[in-house]
Amino acid sequence: MIGVRRTGLVVLGALSLVACTASGDNRADTPQNFTGIADDETITLSGTEPFWSMAIEGTKLTYSSPENLEGEVAEVRRFAGNNGLGFSGELAGENLQIAVTPGECSDGMSDFEYPFTATVNLGDATLLGCGYTDSNPITGEESE
Repeated sequence: MIGVRRTGLVVLGALSLVACTASGDNRADTPQNFTGIADDETITLSGTEPFWSMAIEGTKLTYSSPENLEGEVAEVRRFAGNNGLGFSGELAGENLQIAVTPGECSDGMSDFEYPFTATVNLGDATLLGCGYTDSNPITGEESE
């Protein structure tokens, strides 16, 4: 369990560091916050083993699993780092932290290619998965 918590802290620390810039520093090489997903886009995330999915619309997150197909709703806060987005909140009484970063991702069960990777820390659990939006869709074809 300690490794899982440390993983979550590492993810949060990395997102926090990339979100920081020196105040008053207007140089052209100053890192800019990630703008690859518009505020009004729905972000869909999913993973396997265990199976789970999340849809983030504004400040509303819906988390679904085989045990809860209707899903559970939570409020989240969005923040942009240098290379991705972070979301934080609480789900079912557990601390929730999500990192969404651009990069090729595979669900391991199809020939689909996703444009984003996802790391979700929910309480003591770390869930890994892929994500997409309407303007950054899934590509490829499903395996037979």
